[in-house]
Amino acid sequence: MPEKNGIHDQIILGSGPAGYTAAIYASRSNCCPLLIAGIQPGGQLTGTTLVENFPGFPEGVDGPELMQQMRDQAVHFGTKLVDGEVTRVELDTQPFRVWVDDQSYRCRSLIICTGASPRMLGLENEKELYGRGVSVCATCDGFFYRDKEVAVVGGGDTAMEDALFLARFATKVTVIHRRDELRAGPILAERALQHPKIEFLWDSVVTTLHGDPKAGFQGLTVKNLKTEKENKLICDGVFIAIGHNPNTGLFKGQLDMDKWGYLVTHNNTASAAFSQPVTCKTPIFVKPSRPPAAAAWRQFNLSAISNASTMPTACSVVAEDQICLTKSGPSGINLVLQKSCNNTEIFYRRDPMDINQTLAELKKDPEFAKNVGMVLVHNG
Repeated sequence: MPEKNGIHDQIILGSGPAGYTAAIYASRSNCCPLLIAGIQPGGQLTGTTLVENFPGFPEGVDGPELMQQMRDQAVHFGTKLVDGEVTRVELDTQPFRVWVDDQSYRCRSLIICTGASPRMLGLENEKELYGRGVSVCATCDGFFYRDKEVAVVGGGDTAMEDALFLARFATKVTVIHRRDELRAGPILAERALQHPKIEFLWDSVVTTLHGDPKAGFQGLTVKNLKTEKENKLICDGVFIAIGHNPNTGLFKGQLDMDKWGYLVTHNNTASAAFSQPVTCKTPIFVKPSRPPAAAAWRQFNLSAISNASTMPTACSVVAEDQICLTKSGPSGINLVLQKSCNNTEIFYRRDPMDINQTLAELKKDPEFAKNVGMVLVHNG
């Protein structure tokens, strides 16, 4: 259904793999979505020089090229694009409203694919060397460091997973951690500590990255926090694994978040076969978005897959009077149901087996169908 009375069927926030996948499925379902690209068009993948683990590219493909192809495909099927960053959202009324600077857009359903940004070290030439020896994804880039020496910054689970993965290729992995013990779980920590290729620099931080975009990365300087002594570490690459910052600041005060800032679910339930009644005491309700294992699923291909599995339902929401049943994927596609004015309970399922029967039951209340909207969320 095209835009009607200035109200879009769907607006998609974010232009990473999840956002473009949502746009492709929505546009092919004749929903004519509007996609707002955000501060980094193409998402984190635009900073990756070569992607070798996405199906269909036996020789690999440059990250920016892959994202441009996804963008072109979405546009081909009718997605409208706005290159800009959303500065404000209003989710307490229907239709939902989003602003790009002073321009306002309205929609019946909002798909949030703003993802998360990796925390960086904050060093002067960090951005210049990103993708040229500085990386935040060992799974993406580890293969390129076969028979080379690399460093990993961090002491949590992600850092240890990265170090263990890189040890498959590199001759030496140096873990730089600001404390004198690891924060990672005991099993991961023990594996890393016992691995013959992994060494540790304790109580240390990186103060300088050496190199330039032309010459590439040429090592780093490490400072011991206890002795204040600095030493240069010669290595071929550095992997920063100090966590992510979710891009959810827009929704603060409107959607529930966990202590890390990720959008969370009503009652924080992650049961695989779950049917949960929700009353209208709170205007916005979020389906489970960040199960305990979510951090292990931050891969771009899974973002695309999970959005692909959810989008047919998202499109059916518009066609079915805003009644929606959906299933969350591992990277965090979720449902927010918003009810405006009566006391009818909202039921939603993660098990879609009885979707037709449940829709029939829900549609017995005609007012319910008029007053329910939805938001899909991808947390990255």
